[in-house]
Amino acid sequence: MTIPTQTVAATETLTAEEIKARAESIMEDLKQYADQAEADRHLCKESVELIKNNGLLRTIQPKSCGGHELPFRSYIDVLAAVGEGCGATAWVLGVWHAHSWLMGHFPRQAQQDVYGDNPDTFVSAVIAPRGKAIRQGDGSYVLNGFWPFGSGCEHSQWLILGAEVFDESGEMIDEADLLMPTGDVEIKDDWYVAGLQGTGSNSLVARDVRIPPHRYISIPQYTEREAPAYKAEDTGWLTRSQAVPVLAICLVGGALGVARAALKEFKKIVPGKKVPYTNHIADDWIPVQVALGSAAAEIHAAELVMYKMADDIDHYAKLNEAMPMEMRGRIRMDCCLSVKMLLDAVVKLFHYAGASALSLRNVLQRASRDLHATNMHALLMYDASAEIYGRILLGKGSNSPVI
Repeated sequence: MTIPTQTVAATETLTAEEIKARAESIMEDLKQYADQAEADRHLCKESVELIKNNGLLRTIQPKSCGGHELPFRSYIDVLAAVGEGCGATAWVLGVWHAHSWLMGHFPRQAQQDVYGDNPDTFVSAVIAPRGKAIRQGDGSYVLNGFWPFGSGCEHSQWLILGAEVFDESGEMIDEADLLMPTGDVEIKDDWYVAGLQGTGSNSLVARDVRIPPHRYISIPQYTEREAPAYKAEDTGWLTRSQAVPVLAICLVGGALGVARAALKEFKKIVPGKKVPYTNHIADDWIPVQVALGSAAAEIHAAELVMYKMADDIDHYAKLNEAMPMEMRGRIRMDCCLSVKMLLDAVVKLFHYAGASALSLRNVLQRASRDLHATNMHALLMYDASAEIYGRILLGKGSNSPVI
């Protein structure tokens, strides 16, 4: 289809076909900014503008918040295309997607605070309850804490931060995510890392930040479909999705694009290349052929696993039913499996591409580093998710509430 060059208006809703085409149309532009993002340790403003102007930020954002509210299959399509251009941009966009979906569970007044003037508002988050909030007598909360890994925070206007919640007597009463303007929190410039360098995942510090009651959602309530949005008649269908599968799948789509870009680069540089200290030409050498075939199959398999997860999430959201526990365990496991397959594939390609792939401007070395970093996210730790899934299959139940 023909891609319109004009900016997507904040009031315009895109179809699945249109948003996929728009994501694919900016792939080459994003590649131009990938090196600069790594050097700056955060996304370039040009990349952020491309995301916003093409309507990609609002892929799974609720329609009540000005979003497109498209199926998770569309999310995979968008993130994979963006990831082919720049893995850091795809990672940040993926978590921004997760947070825009989560905004559907906040009270309408909070949604109005964030999106009332601009549906293309960027919301960064660290949703794990790392901080401490004290509920005040008037129902507000005072938040303090330190949160590492605030991806994309420098470009955000709002933050969602997780905390253990206590009453004024010191008794713990909940775990919650609390919403505040980014300007209320200190951003520490401490993102010096080996992978996903361009994501600007700096640490965040809150000191006595006061949060009004309507900018609060209970983590146990929304993870178990007990939050008010699941019961309200006017809630959009996608907001009814099972929460943890959503938050997990939002971490993996960009990795597919990163691996696809590495595969394309390998196929471009290997033909005709001599294998040093042998009589082989790389594309005629059986180990290279085996590595390429295996890697391509792993990338394709990861894609199929991601689409299956997306379809399952969408299916139960449309039914407005709780997802079976076994499926929840399988989706958490499949998120880990898919990014592990992508990492294994790229490691093969990186190895057989030869020493020239070590250049810091080579797609393969960055893909390897970014996929290693992706696999190190706490929710994508393979062994932890395998244990949980195995326990569920054996009838022992999950030993984690994050399921």
